[in-house]
Amino acid sequence: MNIVIIEDERVVAGDLEATLTQLVRGPVDITPLRSVKESIAWFKANDPPDLIFSDIQLGDGLSFEIFVATGITVPVIFCTAYDEYALEAFKANGIDYILKPFTTQTLEQALQRYERLKRTFSTDQPSRYEALLQLMTDREAQRAASVLVHHQDKIIPIKVEEIALFYLEKEVTRLLTFSGKTYFPNKNLDELEKLTGQYFFRANRQFLICRKAITDVSNSFSRKLSINLSLPFKEKITISREKAPVFLDWLSKA
Repeated sequence: MNIVIIEDERVVAGDLEATLTQLVRGPVDITPLRSVKESIAWFKANDPPDLIFSDIQLGDGLSFEIFVATGITVPVIFCTAYDEYALEAFKANGIDYILKPFTTQTLEQALQRYERLKRTFSTDQPSRYEALLQLMTDREAQRAASVLVHHQDKIIPIKVEEIALFYLEKEVTRLLTFSGKTYFPNKNLDELEKLTGQYFFRANRQFLICRKAITDVSNSFSRKLSINLSLPFKEKITISREKAPVFLDWLSKA
């Protein structure tokens, strides 16, 4: 079985390759690719594989660009940390996915779905990828420029680029700017997560953080990650062990 892994995080790609090697019965040949540019060149120069595992957001673009440019019609399973909005788009287009961080069980289930994917993938698949590429591009372009907040007896817009993080305190949603001002947005954290796009990360139920606000990350004894911010903040923000791979993947690309 010939498999291609498209993933720009070497550790993630290595873990995926090692796990697939253990799970696939019989000979397996795995080719790792790490960018849109490298992948397009490889697919144009080589016979298509049996199966592709692909991240969505690569360092030089979206992986949909690869499949649109090369006309690939073999089964692709996306390894994604994207939200429900994107996953519904995948389902509507007959595209399979596994969520990061993946496990041996989820990969085994993905390989079991491979036979079904072989039957459902068709010659019009590149057009589906083109539609998804447009969808993701449009969504990012529509990312909110400002967030409305309540201030005294007024509602005022705060530019997204001025916001360091959103957080819950006593079940009330608050916004902290890089200048240290606190406001009360007119949306909850779930709504704000969709509104702010890939430049913010939902650390946990309580915090939604801007990439620019993160100075560095520390490891703890419990294997959680502790986030250090570039501005004073009284609460300690941590990332769970399970969510750490997804966070580090986002941090490297944001």
